[in-house]
Amino acid sequence: MTLVDALRIVNARAPNATRRRFTLACGFTPLHLKTFLAAQLTDRTVSERIDVDVGVFGDVSGTLQKLLDNPSDGVAVPLEWSDLDARLGWRSTHGWRSDCTADILSSVRLRLRQLTELLTALARRTSVAVSLPTLPLPPMFPPPRGQSAPAALELRSLVFDFAEGLASSSDVRLVDSEQLEMLSPRHSRHDVAGDLRTGFPYRLEHSVTLANALAGLLRPAAPLKGLITDLDNTLWSGIVGEDGVDGVSWDLDHKTHAHAIYQEMLASLSELGVLIGVASKNDPNIAQQSLQRDDLVVPRESLFPIEANWGAKSESVRRILQTWNIKADSVLFLDDSPIELAEVAAGVPGIHCRKFPAGDAEAILGLVGELRDLFGKTTVTHEDKLRVRSLRDSGAVPPTATDPEEFLRQAEAEITLKWNAPDERCFELINKTNQFNLNGLRLDAASWRRRLSDPKAFLLAVRYADKYAPLGNVSVLAGRWRDGLPWIDVWVLSCRAFSRRIEHQVLQACFERLGCDRVLLDYQPTDRNAPIGELLAGLVESELNQPITLTRSAFNSRCPSLYAKVLSHDSPNENRIAA
Repeated sequence: MTLVDALRIVNARAPNATRRRFTLACGFTPLHLKTFLAAQLTDRTVSERIDVDVGVFGDVSGTLQKLLDNPSDGVAVPLEWSDLDARLGWRSTHGWRSDCTADILSSVRLRLRQLTELLTALARRTSVAVSLPTLPLPPMFPPPRGQSAPAALELRSLVFDFAEGLASSSDVRLVDSEQLEMLSPRHSRHDVAGDLRTGFPYRLEHSVTLANALAGLLRPAAPLKGLITDLDNTLWSGIVGEDGVDGVSWDLDHKTHAHAIYQEMLASLSELGVLIGVASKNDPNIAQQSLQRDDLVVPRESLFPIEANWGAKSESVRRILQTWNIKADSVLFLDDSPIELAEVAAGVPGIHCRKFPAGDAEAILGLVGELRDLFGKTTVTHEDKLRVRSLRDSGAVPPTATDPEEFLRQAEAEITLKWNAPDERCFELINKTNQFNLNGLRLDAASWRRRLSDPKAFLLAVRYADKYAPLGNVSVLAGRWRDGLPWIDVWVLSCRAFSRRIEHQVLQACFERLGCDRVLLDYQPTDRNAPIGELLAGLVESELNQPITLTRSAFNSRCPSLYAKVLSHDSPNENRIAA
């Protein structure tokens, strides 16, 4: 991205678009970094206009302190050594004396403690992204530059301890320094002339890379949900139909260990709750025998479903998507054959396709890194671990349950309602659920935190389990009181929980617990949320106007039989559910 490109992106949005305010809290002159950050954030939004404010030159702590009282929608904090002590920068003098070292170290410790407190507190109110110093320390220590200086090592240790503390005990997101160095080599970062002349220390290339890293943490892309992999020359090296079950390999002895690394990544992604399926043109019996080998790195139970047949791969992929009940644009398909990739791309619109670079170990390792970027998650919820198990178990419905009503009656379902007890799963469900979504609303971290701090807001999280499988948290409903009535503008239900009348239980809980005879629902049709539209159309007494008014009497007269046992867990903020 060039500076001209960045300016074009920033200025392209209509002046009347929804405005979002971000803050660049840096101690140096922001100059081009501000422009690139605004462009990168704008690129990650659909229709919003991004404004980036800057703090006071040389006073990162002061800027953060002011933001505690008036937080923006996100804060980017690119720290440099001079922010920890001005004597560690290039614009200061009289700091390279040996008798200053102890005082500098003491000053840095104090400043890092202060920054820890400010950043931790601010991250409770909005999204915060921090990068550690990206520029080298000046040559201010006695040894030659090829030898490590104890003071320099201690400074770096203090910064790493500071970063580890933030990453493990707060909501602050940190740019990975190692990844940043791969994308922006250290020797090409510092603009010495610009630093001394204007106070802006970065070359343009480094500004682009750093802005992209910070924007990616403030506005992260939604991770993909599922991966469908080929077998031959992908999951393993070789063609099992020709080489035999014992003839395919993924080990060091056969020089095919890169395939084992790929399997290791699949195993890791499965632990995050990513769905891993198989689509292979193969004899199904031979494929299953190969997947039972004891030395398989990815656990066999993590692969579901297995589509091994001689039909078109697009048909196999469509069946897998139907089993998972997710959209194609949330899934990545991997195959070593360009022909198969083209056939799937044409037959399954929206799916992401990547060629598996069989025979190229370095390219396979590059692909493995890309998979982490596409599927990686900051946190792993209990529901993530349940996902594959619940999908498998949902297929084990007994013959007596072929009648839907009888299935619900004998399912021994249990629904747990949790009021005003937000967790990571609630935020995740809101931002990834499409089919049963009241209006398609997406919330960033800052909006989510503001909503939770509103004394007029309410939140309901719903957990479901039956005798076939626990599904964990499957539904979230949220809103606020307006003029004595509950206004619901967030309601989602996981596609795994369809057809179990959980949605009816949620509405009944609202009427009973909120103590009202009417609820207002901010329903907006989207190209995907037909299921919730059909539900509401069957409950309300009139057309689906905005907002929808659903009365208790209309709901009671149209609600089907409900069989689940309902439990309610109250949070300490129980009083917030009253008007």
